[in-house]
Amino acid sequence: MAKDNAARLREYVGGMPSLPTTVSKVLEVCNNPKTSPIDLDRVIQLDPVLMGKVLKLINSAYYGLGTQVTSLVRAIIMLGINTVKNLALSTAILERVANKSDFRALNMEGFWRHSLCVGVTAKIIAKRRGIDAKSLEEYFASGLLHDIGKIPLNNALAEDYVRTMSVADRERISLFEAEGKTLGIDHCEAGRIVAELWKLSGAIADTAAWHHNLAGYSGEHADVLRTVAVANYFANREGIGFSGNLYPGKIDPEVYDLLGIDKSLLIEIEDPVNAEIEKAKVFLKIGG
Repeated sequence: MAKDNAARLREYVGGMPSLPTTVSKVLEVCNNPKTSPIDLDRVIQLDPVLMGKVLKLINSAYYGLGTQVTSLVRAIIMLGINTVKNLALSTAILERVANKSDFRALNMEGFWRHSLCVGVTAKIIAKRRGIDAKSLEEYFASGLLHDIGKIPLNNALAEDYVRTMSVADRERISLFEAEGKTLGIDHCEAGRIVAELWKLSGAIADTAAWHHNLAGYSGEHADVLRTVAVANYFANREGIGFSGNLYPGKIDPEVYDLLGIDKSLLIEIEDPVNAEIEKAKVFLKIGG
């Protein structure tokens, strides 16, 4: 049964539309440490639709820049290459997955509100910890897309997934645990398969594949991973949005120690998180 589910999932993911060539080129260019704002501008300009969406995001209340930015080069200089790369990537991914047809088990609005909450919370925690401003969008994008593996599970195994959520509720276990128990494949494994298909690397890919197995991770994005795991726990505990996970597994105290934060921070940030979620909704309007 588990083998059948894995095969069905792979088949479904294999049929998902690939990311635009422009986005692959954006990732390639940004991986070069010598890349300049002009290099990135040249690549994004090859796709006027993507360029329009990125500029719309940059000029949204989410960034609150105060002045209208019409030049992509200026935006890249103001926000940094890494931020614009993550905007382009997030926009392209959301365009492919933020539609109702991909939500046959989970409620779409609840799922995306949860995802926005995790992205926003991860970014706020990173900011409070003094993480470099040019890296903050990595935390947001990784949080926003951490549960991307749930989308193919929702669609390829919809009936089984509804049963899996019932098992999680009945047995008071996390959805991640219930997936392994009933499906033989979980949303982290599904996230890894999606990242593989779209040739994603870096923090977004690692977070999608490892956010429920911090102890097993040995890559270079452990700080992002830990931050997203704490943000995910916060979103589930506070019931902001709904990811199908009513009984989230507790975070190991060592994770808070490694991040240098106290659990009380999660109480302090509740109001800022809710305010930021409203601003971040622009991502869904642009992506979907």
